[in-house]
Amino acid sequence: MGDPRFAVVRLGSLGDIVHTFPAVAALRQSFPSALIVWLTHPRWVDLVAGSDLATEIWPVDSRDLSSVRLAIRKLRSHRWDAGIDYQGLWKAALLPFFGGIHRRIGFSSATVREYGVPVLYSDRVDAKCAHVAEQNGELSLRAGARQGIAPFTLQVNANDTERVRCDLEKQGVRRYVVLSPGGGWRSKCWPPDRFAALCQRIARDLKTPCVVNYGPGEEELARTVQSNCVQGQSIAYDGEMGPLMALLRHAQCIVGGDTGPLHLAVALGTPAVALFGPTDPRRNGPFPPGDIVLRSPSAATTYTRSNQTAPSLLELSVDQVFDAVRSRLGARA
Repeated sequence: MGDPRFAVVRLGSLGDIVHTFPAVAALRQSFPSALIVWLTHPRWVDLVAGSDLATEIWPVDSRDLSSVRLAIRKLRSHRWDAGIDYQGLWKAALLPFFGGIHRRIGFSSATVREYGVPVLYSDRVDAKCAHVAEQNGELSLRAGARQGIAPFTLQVNANDTERVRCDLEKQGVRRYVVLSPGGGWRSKCWPPDRFAALCQRIARDLKTPCVVNYGPGEEELARTVQSNCVQGQSIAYDGEMGPLMALLRHAQCIVGGDTGPLHLAVALGTPAVALFGPTDPRRNGPFPPGDIVLRSPSAATTYTRSNQTAPSLLELSVDQVFDAVRSRLGARA
């Protein structure tokens, strides 16, 4: 029969792709010579490439009909043992379905976010694990992997590392803490004025400046943090994927909510302080566990998307977060 051939689908986003790596690593560990083709959004191609898990990476922009058609044609031109949809959304599940893959593995209706998606799968998996990374591993097990998850290593480009080092040294920064105030939904973001107060404490008491990382649409958050800091205490950074990975890899610590950069930093081995509110750290927290997760005892798991910070996040004080940062800095002392 030859080596197995898998088409794996995880189009985005950053944190979700990071939480898919352990499951695909289990496939690779179980089938070292397998063809593993990863379909993802063009924005995340470099990230997936850094894992060195996929034989090939096919960029697919689900909002571009020509891109989708091309991906389907390519899928139809190959023989596959299975298509594995780790995303559970219509836009992802349609690819192996229209790509003519006979065995299509995905989550059952108890796990997927969008109603009706499992009708496109031939194998529907009832996830039993708590964390989404381990749930993804249950799909790999169904595909024949010997174990659900496995370790992986993200490679950081040496040129990106040197570029970031030079950029920071020009501003007098060598040792730093990354603050990531964004997070997609404002309801899961700790307030920017508290990030600013935290930055001041870290700079004053730990003699360490902060790098405020922000992505598209988060410019105002970064400006708010910086405008409330004394000059030299913080710098803003909005680099692309390669430089972002270099920045996170060499940080002393990262502080952020349930957001992609925090999960990426954890995957790169950087100590983290994770601030959780309406999302459940048992499902979406740093993986593997081991970092500090702060969450109010009164926090309700709602996954509510709104433009206001969840009340439970407001119960996390600057002193509490600072103490956690000081503790995590000991991990790199």
